[in-house]
Amino acid sequence: MAQEPAQSTVYFDGSCPLCRAEIGYYSRTDQAGALCFVDISKAGAATPEGLTQGQAMARFHVRAADGRLLSGAAAFVEVWRRLPRWRGAARVASLPGALVVLELGYRLFLPVRPLISRSLGRILQRGKQEGRGA
Repeated sequence: MAQEPAQSTVYFDGSCPLCRAEIGYYSRTDQAGALCFVDISKAGAATPEGLTQGQAMARFHVRAADGRLLSGAAAFVEVWRRLPRWRGAARVASLPGALVVLELGYRLFLPVRPLISRSLGRILQRGKQEGRGA
């Protein structure tokens, strides 16, 4: 059986509180170091080949260890496939039609992501302020 290549590269929008929280979770659960995380919101950050920084920040992207660039739901499934606790979700996503449904859900989520992210950012900021005042 062939050995799994070392890492898949996860490109994420570090300026988005929601994205940071999710990537933080994935990073903490990646005990094997199967994922490399790249914050593409930083000036000069390396983006996936062929994508501008804006294009890369508009959708979730993962460069699979085999070199394929995945986007949206397929990118999430690659992350799940690489994390032991999430492999069951990746298997479910491989069922006929599941990826299409996940991608539709992702596309419906994208327009509301800025609103959710701003709300989460305000909640986190309020929590930090209250923590300092205690």
